[in-house]
Amino acid sequence: MSDVQHVEKLASTIADVRKEIGKVIIGQTDVVDQLLISLFARGHCLLVGVPGLAKTLLIRTLASTLDLSFSRVQFTPDLMPADITGTEIIEDDRSTGKKSFRFVRGPIFANIVLADEINRTPPKTQAALLEAMQEHSVTAAGTSYQLEEPFFVLATQNPIEQEGTYPLPEAQLDRFMFNLRLDYPSFAEEVAVVRSTTDAQGQTPSHVMTAADIVAAQQLVRRVPVADNVIEHAVNLVRATRPGAESKGLVKQYVSYGAGPRASQYLILGAKSRAALQGRFTPGIEDVNAVAVSVLRHRIVTNFSAEADGVTTESVVSGLIAGR
Repeated sequence: MSDVQHVEKLASTIADVRKEIGKVIIGQTDVVDQLLISLFARGHCLLVGVPGLAKTLLIRTLASTLDLSFSRVQFTPDLMPADITGTEIIEDDRSTGKKSFRFVRGPIFANIVLADEINRTPPKTQAALLEAMQEHSVTAAGTSYQLEEPFFVLATQNPIEQEGTYPLPEAQLDRFMFNLRLDYPSFAEEVAVVRSTTDAQGQTPSHVMTAADIVAAQQLVRRVPVADNVIEHAVNLVRATRPGAESKGLVKQYVSYGAGPRASQYLILGAKSRAALQGRFTPGIEDVNAVAVSVLRHRIVTNFSAEADGVTTESVVSGLIAGR
């Protein structure tokens, strides 16, 4: 079977995945699509939203539909790195009477890890998670333990309650491929949510894919070809976020620091993944633009004037796409 046929088959499978997720999650279709794009591009996501928007349920449902192992870590101020990665314990060998060390794996050893309220834990613990995200491995007492593929981290942040939090530095935010914002549901969606969640019968999603299927699809996405003009559009878009002598419009007035080269890479990977999930073998400029806000919103640092005038990073990115 050719790669083109594999892409067409993948698009059909993803349609079934969306259908199964829709049995449990009402609305949030854009967020579901972005999560799938990030997963198949081998990226990680930061989800920002107020409590009660079903972030945990969404991730748990995604793991169930894809038949992946799932773990949830509630980040607190007293959480230690070993609580995430695992720790060595001393145990007795009854046959020899000697003591030996044994590594007990932490919750990071799962296909999908939900890091709930990541900004509530100190930087040392945040760094342990982010290192595992980057290396796909954990090192303890000089021994490296490989994490099982696929490995997908979704971290959540509460944008309201900031007292006693440790905001992620820009260098660590840059490790997340997407920054997704969950909004309140519409009136009709909220009515449907209340009706379905207060009923005696709950919906259970069926398994659609396996871990091996997802790894194969991730490799397929990497093989998707991209035209030079699409790559140049992505690079130009990222370079336009950087303030300098040639910058203009919103960037010149409101931006202190722009996005780095990793943003260009993620724009192309996101565009390739989006195209493949829709059954298209090569992405276009519209695919780059479709993932631009999610890729760039946490990589642009605005200045005081932006805060005073109510200008957000989303509006800066939208302005750049529109040529302003």
